[in-house]
Amino acid sequence: MFLQLDNCTVGYKTPLLNEVTAELELGEICLLIGNNGVGKTTLIKSILNQTPLLGGDILLDKRSVRSFSKRELAEKVAVVFSKSRVPSNFTLSDLIAFGKYIHYPYYFELTKEDQAEVNQIIDSLQLAQYRNFPLQRLSDGNLQKAFIGRALAQNSPMIILDEPTTHLDEENKIIILKLLRNLAREHRKLILFSSHDWRLAKEFADKMWLVHAGHMDSGITEEILLKHDELLNPQLFHMSSGFVPPQIIAPALQKEMLYSYLQKNFKADLSQFHFTFSGSIWTVSHSNSQEKCSSFSDISAFLRKQL
Repeated sequence: MFLQLDNCTVGYKTPLLNEVTAELELGEICLLIGNNGVGKTTLIKSILNQTPLLGGDILLDKRSVRSFSKRELAEKVAVVFSKSRVPSNFTLSDLIAFGKYIHYPYYFELTKEDQAEVNQIIDSLQLAQYRNFPLQRLSDGNLQKAFIGRALAQNSPMIILDEPTTHLDEENKIIILKLLRNLAREHRKLILFSSHDWRLAKEFADKMWLVHAGHMDSGITEEILLKHDELLNPQLFHMSSGFVPPQIIAPALQKEMLYSYLQKNFKADLSQFHFTFSGSIWTVSHSNSQEKCSSFSDISAFLRKQL
């Protein structure tokens, strides 16, 4: 195994995570997921030996991370944090090319092969039109893609990304996720990335590390999701006092959207109403009444007649 966590205690003066044991191999993609403040970023920093463990050990390529120099660790692991310092007077091309300098003294010129690889990375991230843009002129999303490009240019066997899709729209999320998936499969890279979105795990990740209640549950993505039903069926909250939800039979997304609409617009007991979604139509039942509704406006009009 390329990465091994051996009974680790993660934290600062007091533990955030206890008895963390897990392993990942080259070619695998792992999603690290958990709420804010549970220790995800601290765990990443422990893997990078930036935050010392309180107990246990972390092995990288069968060697304790404590024994690596900073340069040696950079040769093994490329990192993208969600908040990175933006270098002054750098263009996008400069930033991505900077990933190559872990292999050379800073005063060396990159080879033609290195330059070609940097250009290929820029193209694969669909950033060619911004190649010579100063970093300060880039949008948050394109800047995030540029930092991911720098990590790719390092050519390290492992890439760690902390909330890599935070500033990206859906189209650019897909570009990044497909690129990372290809790196894992075709180039045997180990990808560890953190996110709040479990949907990414189901569609994208081979393994999953779920951080909760001071511990980490690790394993095959689908098995972790089956063990933790709360991820697939999150508790829907309501903000309106007096609102009692109805019974809703619908796919998760449609159910969540209807629930959201109703709790914002009705301070009432709707427990006797039944909603069923089929095709693009909602069937709303109450006592002896039934209505077919094609929109939330139709639903609202029917409810107001019944209440």
